[in-house]
Amino acid sequence: FEKNELSCIYVAPTEDLDSFNFSSSTEADGRTRAFFKIQDGCDYKCSFCTIPLARGKSRSMNPDEVENQFKKIIADGYKEIILTGVNVGDYNFGETDFYNLLKRIVKIEGDFRLRISSIEPNLLTDDIIQLTTDNPKICNHFHIPLQSGSPEVLKLMQRRYTVEHYFDRIQKAVSTVKDLGIGVDVIVGSPGETEEHFLETYNFLKELPISYLHVFTFSERPNTKAFEMPGKVDVAERKRRNNMLRVLSEKKKNEFYRKMVGKELKILFEEENYHGFMKGFSSNYVRVKTKYDESLINKFSFQKINGVDDNICTISSSKALSEGGLNENSETENKLAG
Repeated sequence: FEKNELSCIYVAPTEDLDSFNFSSSTEADGRTRAFFKIQDGCDYKCSFCTIPLARGKSRSMNPDEVENQFKKIIADGYKEIILTGVNVGDYNFGETDFYNLLKRIVKIEGDFRLRISSIEPNLLTDDIIQLTTDNPKICNHFHIPLQSGSPEVLKLMQRRYTVEHYFDRIQKAVSTVKDLGIGVDVIVGSPGETEEHFLETYNFLKELPISYLHVFTFSERPNTKAFEMPGKVDVAERKRRNNMLRVLSEKKKNEFYRKMVGKELKILFEEENYHGFMKGFSSNYVRVKTKYDESLINKFSFQKINGVDDNICTISSSKALSEGGLNENSETENKLAG
């Protein structure tokens, strides 16, 4: 077999990327969770990142279109909608910023909850935090990238916040939102990160009231500032640091899950059968399992957490709590939503 001519791929210049098209995806667990992209591109210039080169400048979907597509996703039967984007907190269209978009979405009628995929600490405003605690349609869960707990490394990364500001945002969020789950992104082994810098990150994370980590090992990317930076970290050392933070993440998750024991959480169970068990997520992103029960699939139910098994919470019964308790919670939610 011999090809007669080469295939050609046309790549548009990133400066020409100024439009936004609807995009959503779903998990392979039935009509439970949908990922709805409302923003693309990024105006930040982090030294390790190629996204601005590949995705262009930050741009957002028209809020009217967001509302229309959101309603269609609900009509399709999805109960949890995750707002996504390259930098979703940077959403801005006309006079509508991310906070005002959230206020508009929670007014939409329907049995759903809204989760923010990830939000930069400098974009997590007091207004967003307060709206999260005031309106039960917004999940009490934030994923807030840190990348490094070392002030010096943060500067090398060209991040738009300080360690002190990050700490303030975490404390503000935890003190405002009940049972808040917080996930954190962190990169290990970036150029210039010494053992001392890494330990700054480790100890900073160890003391934070967070529930899990997403740990990434730095890898060199051409056409980034970090690619040319001195102070390269040995690959084996990068892996060691990664493993240390992954162990810390498991400890953090276990601690957070055990704090949920005895509490009633609102769970959305998925369809997949795990050898006679089913799994779901609470609003604050706690993984929960129980015996398989078709009546719980893709329905919100308040469940009492009674234990933790292999870093998954278990519930006292596969049935929803008493109708009185459920109605009382639902009534409270309706008042808050109104």
